[in-house]
Amino acid sequence: MASNFLKLHLHSSRTPTLFPAQRHNHRHFHLAFNKPNGSYKQNISSLSIQSSLSPSTPPSSKEDAILQARTCLSTCLEKPLNNPKLAGKLKKMKQPRFQVEIPVIDDSPSSLTQLALDIFKDMSIKRKGSLVEILVLWPNASLKEAAIQAFESCSLSHVQHLDLLPSVISENNRILSSADVAVFLAPEPSQLSVIKAIADSFYPKPVVIFNPKWGFEEEKGFGDLKGFAASFEVIYSFMGLEVQGVLSKRKGMVFRCVRDGVLSGEQWAIIVEEEDGQMKVVSKFKSRPGIEEVENVLYNLMAINSPLTKSAKFLRDLVSNVTGKK
Repeated sequence: MASNFLKLHLHSSRTPTLFPAQRHNHRHFHLAFNKPNGSYKQNISSLSIQSSLSPSTPPSSKEDAILQARTCLSTCLEKPLNNPKLAGKLKKMKQPRFQVEIPVIDDSPSSLTQLALDIFKDMSIKRKGSLVEILVLWPNASLKEAAIQAFESCSLSHVQHLDLLPSVISENNRILSSADVAVFLAPEPSQLSVIKAIADSFYPKPVVIFNPKWGFEEEKGFGDLKGFAASFEVIYSFMGLEVQGVLSKRKGMVFRCVRDGVLSGEQWAIIVEEEDGQMKVVSKFKSRPGIEEVENVLYNLMAINSPLTKSAKFLRDLVSNVTGKK
Protein backbone atom coordinates (compact mmCIF):
# COMPACT_ATOMS: atom_id res chain seq x y z
CA MET A 1 0.00 0.00 0.00
CA ALA A 2 1.34 3.39 -0.87
CA SER A 3 0.94 6.26 1.53
CA ASN A 4 -2.48 7.86 1.15
CA PHE A 5 -3.80 10.82 3.09
CA LEU A 6 -7.28 12.01 3.89
CA LYS A 7 -6.86 15.78 3.80
CA LEU A 8 -9.12 17.85 6.01
CA HIS A 9 -8.80 21.49 4.94
CA LEU A 10 -9.81 24.02 7.57
CA HIS A 11 -11.35 27.35 6.59
CA SER A 12 -12.51 30.03 9.02
CA SER A 13 -15.27 31.23 6.70
CA ARG A 14 -17.22 27.98 6.40
CA THR A 15 -17.66 24.45 7.63
CA PRO A 16 -14.57 22.32 6.92
CA THR A 17 -14.80 20.18 3.80
CA LEU A 18 -13.39 16.72 3.26
CA PHE A 19 -11.11 16.01 0.33
CA PRO A 20 -10.23 12.28 0.32
CA ALA A 21 -7.25 11.74 -1.95
CA GLN A 22 -7.29 7.99 -2.37
CA ARG A 23 -8.59 5.11 -4.42
CA HIS A 24 -11.84 3.22 -3.77
CA ASN A 25 -13.06 6.08 -1.53
CA HIS A 26 -11.51 4.35 1.46
CA ARG A 27 -10.89 6.57 4.47
CA HIS A 28 -7.59 5.79 6.10
CA PHE A 29 -5.97 6.70 9.38
CA HIS A 30 -2.25 6.23 9.87
CA LEU A 31 0.29 6.49 12.62
CA ALA A 32 4.01 6.37 11.97
CA PHE A 33 6.22 4.37 14.30
CA ASN A 34 9.35 4.73 12.18
CA LYS A 35 10.71 6.12 8.94
CA PRO A 36 9.14 4.63 5.78
CA ASN A 37 12.49 3.47 4.37
CA GLY A 38 13.85 1.84 7.50
CA SER A 39 13.12 -0.78 10.09
CA TYR A 40 11.64 0.11 13.46
CA LYS A 41 14.35 1.87 15.48
CA GLN A 42 12.74 4.50 17.64
CA ASN A 43 9.75 5.53 19.69
CA ILE A 44 7.36 8.29 18.74
CA SER A 45 9.64 10.78 20.43
CA SER A 46 8.07 13.75 18.70
CA LEU A 47 4.90 13.16 20.65
CA SER A 48 6.79 13.43 23.95
CA ILE A 49 4.53 10.89 25.63
CA GLN A 50 6.20 9.25 28.58
CA SER A 51 6.32 5.48 28.29
CA SER A 52 3.44 4.03 30.23
CA LEU A 53 1.47 0.83 30.13
CA SER A 54 -1.54 2.42 31.77
CA PRO A 55 -4.68 1.75 29.69
CA SER A 56 -5.53 5.45 29.90
CA THR A 57 -2.20 6.55 28.40
CA PRO A 58 -1.41 6.31 24.67
CA PRO A 59 1.57 4.12 23.75
CA SER A 60 4.96 5.74 23.30
CA SER A 61 6.49 2.84 21.38
CA LYS A 62 5.63 -0.12 19.21
CA GLU A 63 6.21 -2.46 22.14
CA ASP A 64 3.91 -0.44 24.39
CA ALA A 65 1.15 -0.53 21.77
CA ILE A 66 1.44 -4.29 21.35
CA LEU A 67 1.38 -4.84 25.11
CA GLN A 68 -1.66 -2.59 25.53
CA ALA A 69 -3.57 -4.30 22.70
CA ARG A 70 -2.65 -7.77 23.98
CA THR A 71 -3.72 -6.89 27.52
CA CYS A 72 -7.03 -5.40 26.33
CA LEU A 73 -7.82 -8.47 24.27
CA SER A 74 -6.84 -11.05 26.89
CA THR A 75 -8.74 -9.34 29.71
CA CYS A 76 -11.85 -8.89 27.55
CA LEU A 77 -11.76 -12.57 26.55
CA GLU A 78 -11.23 -13.95 30.05
CA LYS A 79 -14.78 -13.39 31.29
CA PRO A 80 -16.66 -15.03 28.38
CA LEU A 81 -14.15 -17.89 28.13
CA ASN A 82 -14.68 -18.67 31.81
CA ASN A 83 -18.47 -18.39 31.57
CA PRO A 84 -20.03 -21.84 32.08
CA LYS A 85 -23.07 -20.75 30.07
CA LEU A 86 -20.96 -20.90 26.90
CA ALA A 87 -21.04 -24.68 26.98
CA GLY A 88 -24.83 -24.73 27.15
CA LYS A 89 -25.36 -22.34 24.23
CA LEU A 90 -28.29 -20.67 25.93
CA LYS A 91 -30.60 -18.80 23.61
CA LYS A 92 -30.52 -15.01 23.53
CA MET A 93 -27.06 -14.93 25.06
CA LYS A 94 -25.07 -12.11 23.45
CA GLN A 95 -22.03 -13.30 21.52
CA PRO A 96 -18.82 -11.50 22.61
CA ARG A 97 -17.56 -9.54 19.59
CA PHE A 98 -14.43 -7.41 19.86
CA GLN A 99 -12.38 -5.25 17.49
CA VAL A 100 -8.71 -4.26 17.74
CA GLU A 101 -6.99 -1.61 15.62
CA ILE A 102 -3.23 -1.24 15.92
CA PRO A 103 -0.61 0.03 13.42
CA VAL A 104 1.83 -2.20 11.57
CA ILE A 105 5.01 -1.11 9.77
CA ASP A 106 3.46 -1.74 6.36
CA ASP A 107 0.86 -3.96 4.72
CA SER A 108 3.28 -6.70 3.67
CA PRO A 109 2.61 -10.32 4.75
CA SER A 110 5.69 -10.30 6.95
CA SER A 111 4.63 -7.17 8.88
CA LEU A 112 1.08 -8.34 9.38
CA THR A 113 2.02 -11.86 10.42
CA GLN A 114 4.72 -10.52 12.74
CA LEU A 115 2.11 -8.33 14.43
CA ALA A 116 -0.12 -11.37 14.92
CA LEU A 117 2.82 -13.32 16.33
CA ASP A 118 3.72 -10.48 18.70
CA ILE A 119 0.14 -10.34 19.97
CA PHE A 120 -0.63 -14.04 20.36
CA LYS A 121 2.69 -15.66 21.26
CA ASP A 122 2.70 -14.23 24.79
CA MET A 123 -1.03 -13.83 25.28
CA SER A 124 -2.10 -15.26 28.60
CA ILE A 125 -5.81 -15.90 29.00
CA LYS A 126 -6.77 -17.29 32.38
CA ARG A 127 -9.14 -20.22 32.12
CA LYS A 128 -9.69 -23.18 34.37
CA GLY A 129 -8.98 -26.63 33.01
CA SER A 130 -7.42 -26.17 29.57
CA LEU A 131 -5.43 -23.97 27.22
CA VAL A 132 -7.45 -21.55 25.10
CA GLU A 133 -7.48 -22.63 21.44
CA ILE A 134 -7.24 -19.69 19.02
CA LEU A 135 -8.18 -19.86 15.34
CA VAL A 136 -6.82 -17.05 13.14
CA LEU A 137 -8.66 -16.62 9.84
CA TRP A 138 -6.64 -14.82 7.17
CA PRO A 139 -8.11 -13.04 4.10
CA ASN A 140 -6.04 -15.05 1.61
CA ALA A 141 -3.77 -18.08 1.28
CA SER A 142 -0.50 -16.15 1.00
CA LEU A 143 -1.04 -14.44 4.36
CA LYS A 144 -2.04 -17.73 5.95
CA GLU A 145 1.13 -19.46 4.69
CA ALA A 146 3.30 -16.56 5.88
CA ALA A 147 1.65 -16.81 9.30
CA ILE A 148 2.21 -20.55 9.54
CA GLN A 149 5.92 -20.05 8.84
CA ALA A 150 6.19 -17.23 11.40
CA PHE A 151 4.38 -19.18 14.12
CA GLU A 152 6.31 -22.42 13.53
CA SER A 153 9.41 -20.97 15.17
CA CYS A 154 7.50 -20.53 18.44
CA SER A 155 5.75 -23.93 18.53
CA LEU A 156 2.36 -22.41 19.35
CA SER A 157 0.17 -25.48 19.05
CA HIS A 158 -2.87 -23.66 20.47
CA VAL A 159 -2.97 -21.22 17.51
CA GLN A 160 -4.36 -22.53 14.20
CA HIS A 161 -4.59 -20.74 10.83
CA LEU A 162 -7.13 -20.96 8.01
CA ASP A 163 -8.05 -19.03 4.86
CA LEU A 164 -11.19 -16.95 5.12
CA LEU A 165 -12.87 -18.83 2.28
CA PRO A 166 -16.19 -20.75 2.51
CA SER A 167 -14.72 -23.84 0.84
CA VAL A 168 -11.74 -23.93 3.21
CA ILE A 169 -13.96 -23.45 6.25
CA SER A 170 -16.32 -26.25 5.24
CA GLU A 171 -13.39 -28.61 4.71
CA ASN A 172 -11.95 -27.71 8.13
CA ASN A 173 -15.12 -27.55 10.19
CA ARG A 174 -13.49 -29.65 12.91
CA ILE A 175 -10.82 -26.99 13.48
CA LEU A 176 -13.47 -24.29 13.67
CA SER A 177 -15.65 -26.24 16.11
CA SER A 178 -12.69 -27.05 18.38
CA ALA A 179 -11.50 -23.43 18.65
CA ASP A 180 -12.40 -21.25 21.64
CA VAL A 181 -11.79 -17.89 19.92
CA ALA A 182 -12.03 -16.96 16.23
CA VAL A 183 -9.88 -14.03 15.08
CA PHE A 184 -10.48 -12.47 11.65
CA LEU A 185 -7.20 -10.75 10.83
CA ALA A 186 -7.17 -7.90 8.27
CA PRO A 187 -10.40 -8.96 6.54
CA GLU A 188 -11.67 -7.19 3.43
CA PRO A 189 -15.12 -5.52 3.30
CA SER A 190 -16.12 -8.03 0.62
CA GLN A 191 -15.63 -10.83 3.17
CA LEU A 192 -18.14 -9.52 5.69
CA SER A 193 -20.87 -11.96 4.68
CA VAL A 194 -18.47 -14.89 5.17
CA ILE A 195 -17.39 -13.46 8.53
CA LYS A 196 -21.02 -13.20 9.62
CA ALA A 197 -21.76 -16.78 8.58
CA ILE A 198 -18.75 -18.05 10.55
CA ALA A 199 -19.58 -15.89 13.56
CA ASP A 200 -23.14 -17.19 13.57
CA SER A 201 -21.97 -20.80 13.43
CA PHE A 202 -19.40 -20.05 16.13
CA TYR A 203 -22.04 -18.73 18.55
CA PRO A 204 -21.86 -18.21 21.50
CA LYS A 205 -18.05 -18.30 21.58
CA PRO A 206 -16.19 -14.97 21.16
CA VAL A 207 -15.06 -13.59 17.81
CA VAL A 208 -12.52 -10.84 17.13
CA ILE A 209 -11.91 -8.60 14.13
CA PHE A 210 -8.29 -7.46 14.08
CA ASN A 211 -7.28 -4.54 11.81
CA PRO A 212 -10.32 -4.56 9.49
CA LYS A 213 -9.60 -3.16 6.05
CA TRP A 214 -12.39 -0.66 6.18
CA GLY A 215 -12.87 2.68 7.88
CA PHE A 216 -15.39 3.32 10.63
CA GLU A 217 -17.58 5.58 8.51
CA GLU A 218 -17.57 3.08 5.64
CA GLU A 219 -19.82 0.84 7.73
CA LYS A 220 -22.72 3.12 6.83
CA GLY A 221 -22.57 1.72 3.30
CA PHE A 222 -22.59 -1.95 4.26
CA GLY A 223 -26.34 -2.35 3.76
CA ASP A 224 -27.77 -5.36 5.59
CA LEU A 225 -24.34 -6.04 7.13
CA LYS A 226 -24.10 -2.59 8.71
CA GLY A 227 -25.54 -3.79 12.00
CA PHE A 228 -23.25 -6.81 12.10
CA ALA A 229 -20.13 -4.71 11.50
CA ALA A 230 -21.23 -2.25 14.19
CA SER A 231 -21.82 -5.05 16.70
CA PHE A 232 -18.06 -5.43 17.30
CA GLU A 233 -16.96 -3.49 20.36
CA VAL A 234 -13.72 -1.59 19.69
CA ILE A 235 -11.60 -2.43 22.73
CA TYR A 236 -8.33 -0.97 21.46
CA SER A 237 -7.66 1.65 18.81
CA PHE A 238 -5.40 4.58 18.16
CA MET A 239 -5.09 6.70 15.04
CA GLY A 240 -2.46 9.31 14.30
CA LEU A 241 -3.29 12.82 13.21
CA GLU A 242 -1.30 15.80 12.07
CA VAL A 243 -2.27 19.46 12.02
CA GLN A 244 -0.30 21.43 9.41
CA GLY A 245 0.34 25.12 9.95
CA VAL A 246 2.31 27.58 7.84
CA LEU A 247 5.32 27.47 10.15
CA SER A 248 4.96 24.19 12.00
CA LYS A 249 3.19 20.86 12.38
CA ARG A 250 1.42 19.50 15.43
CA LYS A 251 0.88 15.84 16.12
CA GLY A 252 -1.67 13.90 18.05
CA MET A 253 -3.94 10.87 18.06
CA VAL A 254 -7.41 9.48 18.59
CA PHE A 255 -7.20 6.80 21.25
CA ARG A 256 -9.29 4.21 23.08
CA CYS A 257 -8.19 1.42 25.40
CA VAL A 258 -10.69 -0.66 27.39
CA ARG A 259 -9.53 -1.24 30.95
CA ASP A 260 -9.64 -4.58 32.75
CA GLY A 261 -12.15 -6.11 30.35
CA VAL A 262 -14.89 -3.64 31.33
CA LEU A 263 -16.70 -2.59 28.16
CA SER A 264 -18.83 0.26 29.49
CA GLY A 265 -17.75 3.82 30.09
CA GLU A 266 -14.40 3.91 28.29
CA GLN A 267 -14.28 7.11 26.24
CA TRP A 268 -12.54 8.07 23.00
CA ALA A 269 -9.90 10.75 23.50
CA ILE A 270 -8.53 13.28 21.02
CA ILE A 271 -4.98 14.14 22.07
CA VAL A 272 -2.94 16.95 20.50
CA GLU A 273 0.69 18.01 20.92
CA GLU A 274 1.12 21.44 22.47
CA GLU A 275 3.80 23.94 21.49
CA ASP A 276 6.05 22.78 24.35
CA GLY A 277 5.90 19.21 23.05
CA GLN A 278 3.58 17.87 25.75
CA MET A 279 0.45 15.93 24.83
CA LYS A 280 -2.91 17.23 25.95
CA VAL A 281 -6.37 15.67 25.84
CA VAL A 282 -8.47 18.29 24.07
CA SER A 283 -11.74 16.41 23.82
CA LYS A 284 -13.45 13.15 24.77
CA PHE A 285 -16.39 11.32 23.24
CA LYS A 286 -18.63 8.65 24.73
CA SER A 287 -19.00 7.02 21.31
CA ARG A 288 -16.52 6.76 18.46
CA PRO A 289 -16.10 10.19 16.85
CA GLY A 290 -16.63 10.47 13.13
CA ILE A 291 -14.31 12.33 10.80
CA GLU A 292 -16.31 15.54 10.93
CA GLU A 293 -16.43 15.52 14.74
CA VAL A 294 -12.66 15.16 15.03
CA GLU A 295 -12.16 17.73 12.30
CA ASN A 296 -14.33 20.25 14.16
CA VAL A 297 -12.37 19.73 17.37
CA LEU A 298 -9.11 20.46 15.53
CA TYR A 299 -10.64 23.35 13.63
CA ASN A 300 -11.88 25.05 16.79
CA LEU A 301 -8.64 24.38 18.66
CA MET A 302 -6.41 25.70 15.90
CA ALA A 303 -8.68 28.65 15.11
CA ILE A 304 -8.24 29.78 18.71
CA ASN A 305 -4.52 29.10 18.99
CA SER A 306 -3.20 29.81 15.51
CA PRO A 307 -4.58 31.93 12.64
CA LEU A 308 -1.98 30.33 10.38
CA THR A 309 -3.53 26.87 10.24
CA LYS A 310 -3.54 25.49 6.70
CA SER A 311 -4.92 21.96 7.01
CA ALA A 312 -5.17 18.80 9.06
CA LYS A 313 -4.41 15.27 7.99
CA PHE A 314 -5.43 12.01 9.53
CA LEU A 315 -2.56 9.58 9.15
CA ARG A 316 -3.05 5.89 8.85
CA ASP A 317 -0.36 4.56 6.62
CA LEU A 318 2.80 6.59 6.44
CA VAL A 319 4.36 3.35 7.60
CA SER A 320 1.48 2.08 9.72
CA ASN A 321 -1.77 0.52 8.63
CA VAL A 322 -4.53 0.54 11.19
CA THR A 323 -7.43 -0.16 8.85
CA GLY A 324 -8.21 0.49 5.26
CA LYS A 325 -6.48 -0.25 2.01
CA LYS A 326 -3.97 1.72 -0.04
